[in-house]
Amino acid sequence: MLDKLASLEERYEELENIIADPGVMADHGRWQQYVKSHSELTEVVSAYREYKKIINGLQEAKEMLTEKPDAEMKELLETELEELAEKKEALETRLKMLLLPKDPNDDKNVLVEVRAGTGGEEAALFAADLFRMYTRYAERQGWKADIMNTSFTDIGGFKEVIFMVEGRGAYSRLKFESGAHRVQRVPTTESGGRIHTSAATVAVLPEAEEVDVDINPNDIRIDLFCSTGPGGQSVNTTQSAVRLTHLPTGIVVSCQDEKSQHKNKDKAMRVLRARVLDKVQEEQRLKIASERKSQVGSGDRSERIRTYNFPQNRVTDHRIGLTTHRLPEILMGALDEIIDALITSDQAERLKSVD
Repeated sequence: MLDKLASLEERYEELENIIADPGVMADHGRWQQYVKSHSELTEVVSAYREYKKIINGLQEAKEMLTEKPDAEMKELLETELEELAEKKEALETRLKMLLLPKDPNDDKNVLVEVRAGTGGEEAALFAADLFRMYTRYAERQGWKADIMNTSFTDIGGFKEVIFMVEGRGAYSRLKFESGAHRVQRVPTTESGGRIHTSAATVAVLPEAEEVDVDINPNDIRIDLFCSTGPGGQSVNTTQSAVRLTHLPTGIVVSCQDEKSQHKNKDKAMRVLRARVLDKVQEEQRLKIASERKSQVGSGDRSERIRTYNFPQNRVTDHRIGLTTHRLPEILMGALDEIIDALITSDQAERLKSVD
C-alpha cells in the first residue's frame, strides 16, 4: 500500500509541474484534463502526507522515550504515542478506502426497471409499492424521477414500470437494489386472511451517454403504434407510441407514456442505450472472474435479495443479514439505513483485496 501511495504522490507532484507549464496552459482542453487528474489525487495525497507526519511523530516520541525523560515528560510522551497510534490506525483505514477502485458509473443517472414476478395481481401491486418507495427516496435525495414506460394492471398495479432517476451519485446509492424483492402479506383480494408470498424484480442500470456506447442508427428498427391504457384522448387514436429494436443484440424497448412521438422516441433511446451498455459491461464482467456479478433473478418466490414481511413489520436484506422493523418508513423511502449498510459491506469486502 505504501509503495502505491508513494507512486501517487510522485504523480501528483509531476502533474503540479505540468499544470504550471505555459506550453500546456496554452492548450486549454489538455490543461483541463491535467487539472482534473490532479484534483482526483488531491484527497489521497493529502491523507498520505498527513500519515507520513504521524509516522514521523511516532518515531520522534519513541526516540525521546529512550532518552529516559523525567516522570512528567514520560507521561506526556506516552499520551502522545497513544493518540498518534489511534490517528495512524484511522488514517490507514481511510487510505485503504481511498485506494479502492472507483466505479466509473457512480455519479451517473440511473434507469430503474421494476417488474412484477410470481404472484399475479398481488405481485403487480407490490411492484407499484417498490416504484413509490424508490421515487420517494429520490425525492428525499433531491433527485428527479421521470417515468419512461409503464404497463398497468386493472387494479392499479404494475406489470412493469421503467423510470429514470436523475441526480448526482444516483447510481452509487441505488446499484445494490438490483435483484428479486419478496413480499409476505395478506392481499386485499384475500378473503380468508391468509398470508401470500409474491415477488418483483428490480434492475438498476447506469444511464449511458452517446459517448459510452456507439449505436449505429442503421441497427435500429423503429415501429410506431397506438398507445394503450391511461393517457387521455390521444390514446388509441394516434401512433405516438414507439418501439425500438436493436438488431445486433435483439434488445427491444417500447415507450408510450408521452403524447408526443418525438418525446417517446427520445425516452426509448435513453432506455436502449442503457440496456446496450449494460449488456456490453455484463459481457466484460463475465470475462473477469474477480469482479462480482449481480443477478436480477427470475422473479420466483425462492429467489430474493430482500423480504418485506408485513405481519411482522419487518424488512430483511438477505445479502448482509440486516433486519429492521421499520417497514412503513422503508416503503415511504427511508432507505438510507439499508443502503448505507450495503455500501459499508461492499467496501469491507473490497478492502480485503488491498494490501
